[in-house]
Amino acid sequence: MPARDYLIDHSGFDWTDLLSGWAWLLPVEVTVWLMNRFGDLFLTSPGGTVHLLDVGAGSLTRLAEDRNDFFRKLDEEGNADDWLMIPLVDRLTAAGIRLQSGQCYSFVVPPVLGGDYTAENTVVLPIKEHYEAYGSYHCSLRGMPDGTQVSIEVKNPPPS
Repeated sequence: MPARDYLIDHSGFDWTDLLSGWAWLLPVEVTVWLMNRFGDLFLTSPGGTVHLLDVGAGSLTRLAEDRNDFFRKLDEEGNADDWLMIPLVDRLTAAGIRLQSGQCYSFVVPPVLGGDYTAENTVVLPIKEHYEAYGSYHCSLRGMPDGTQVSIEVKNPPPS
């Protein structure tokens, strides 16, 4: 499948609102360029650099000097699979777990807390809930050393 089949149309979202819980991580001036089906964002800076907001990991990584460099790197072995999560999206699609408008895939147990990148650890969530939940607990976890034990209470678990 072409790369666009692993992306979500991100137009029509209020990104200022959706990313408000990520202000602790994101530079002030970024533009949402692309969004994969797990809600990870490819952002561009005013200087043109391309960055990946990995929502599950709570990290921001510079990927490329500009959009052309991004497309060159996307063609390098393993990058499309990693950045667009192609193998996992393919497994979810094959299992009949499809997205509706305004939804993305999300992890039941976030990878940063030891959750696996598997179909069994994936649910479908409204995009707004996805960003709010992940932004909140990543903000709470920042600065904690690796290996710190945490307890998270899920008040309204998504349906299985």
